[in-house]
Amino acid sequence: MRSKPFASRVVLVAFAANLAIALTKFTAAALTGSSAMLSEGIHSLVDTVNEVLLLYGMKRAGKPADVSHPFGYGRELYFWSFIVALLVLALGAGASFYEGVSHLLDPKPMTSPRINYAVLAASFVFEGSSWWMTLKAFRATKGSQGYFEAFRSSKDPSTFTVLFEDTAALVGLVIALAGIAGAHALAMPQLDGIASLGIGVVLAVSSMLLARETKALLIGEPALPQVRASILRIACDDPAIRTANGVITVQIGPRQIVAALSAEFEDALTTSDIEACVNRVEDAIRCAHPDITVLFVKPQTPGTWLRRTADGARMPDQT
Repeated sequence: MRSKPFASRVVLVAFAANLAIALTKFTAAALTGSSAMLSEGIHSLVDTVNEVLLLYGMKRAGKPADVSHPFGYGRELYFWSFIVALLVLALGAGASFYEGVSHLLDPKPMTSPRINYAVLAASFVFEGSSWWMTLKAFRATKGSQGYFEAFRSSKDPSTFTVLFEDTAALVGLVIALAGIAGAHALAMPQLDGIASLGIGVVLAVSSMLLARETKALLIGEPALPQVRASILRIACDDPAIRTANGVITVQIGPRQIVAALSAEFEDALTTSDIEACVNRVEDAIRCAHPDITVLFVKPQTPGTWLRRTADGARMPDQT
């Protein structure tokens, strides 16, 4: 897994690129009167604000646990990532739809369209560079998983949020280019407004996908299956444990996991023996998985574990 500073660097690069692009697009929109270019400027401005919120969330998530937050502040990043998803929909998509409809109702021919072409070409360079860096970071963490599968299973929204934003930005640039070129070549300014609507659709879809995933992280997802299987395997390997019944985990941050292990100990053990066993298991699990910040071990028979897990819906990580 990549380090936190690397994730911060990805977001910082995206912030710098989006800020430069937003200023350039707004200038081009003011000079040419292009609706699609104005929508693209709003899109880049929203992405710039989003990067600021992600950086703030990453800083807050790094705070150590304290009395008021005994498990730490890891979910701060999930909260701000969810806000980012809502901003993309409310500001980015909403403004693009509004601008598109306004331009369709009152179409005006653009002036100096070549300025738009130059700005779009420069935007492709900046957005493409940011997208490629973010893609490399995402590929380094996804392993053998497919891209969409890795997106669904990822516990760190900072990288996949930036990747989604940059991908949506590149698609939006293609739509803007098509609308501007069509409006210029065919003398149909309505195509410029239609391009704004297309950009709004791209942003709305991106927003809904991001909101769905970050909401799941915010309300609590289990750790990855391989982490849960490893916890059980380590517990089973200890000679003082007769049976590792199951484990419940919850991801409270990109690198923060709380786990509760149910285990049956050998009958002949004293209280001191059980305490020593718990300490050994905790040390071994934390050595293998430093992301596990809190581990609870509950002595239980397999029958008790099964009865209690059968009382409600069986959770995915109750194995």
